[in-house]
Amino acid sequence: MVREDEFVALCRSHGLAATHQRRVIYATVASLHGHPSPELIYEKVKKKIPSISLATVYNNVRTFLASGMLREVSMHHGSLRVEPNNHEHHHLVCVRCRSITDLHAKNLGLLRLKTQPRGFRVTRIAVDVLGICAACAAKEVSK
Repeated sequence: MVREDEFVALCRSHGLAATHQRRVIYATVASLHGHPSPELIYEKVKKKIPSISLATVYNNVRTFLASGMLREVSMHHGSLRVEPNNHEHHHLVCVRCRSITDLHAKNLGLLRLKTQPRGFRVTRIAVDVLGICAACAAKEVSK
């Protein structure tokens, strides 16, 4: 769980107001295993703040993304997924169940662009390794 003083400092360092709703949303993301969608975050936050709307959760998630407090994961695979993990890493994405698992950068070796595309400023290199997770593969075998 994210301590209140840590959350306030984190918000301050990213230029955001540390509201109660933001603290609950951020703490929920941090407490969830994996890479939750705004809908899953909303389900969990609603138990703590019954009056909160899905739009409010989406707006705050987008604010966290814009500020750099959260990172968007697998942005071209359908639904928005987020994570608080700012350490360099990549993702394994199951093409069946859409599960996303962290893959540490050291497991891929050196990744760099040989040339910088003209006028394009690289802010992050993210690799999605697509495949079938162990759980989905086991279901195939048991059929």
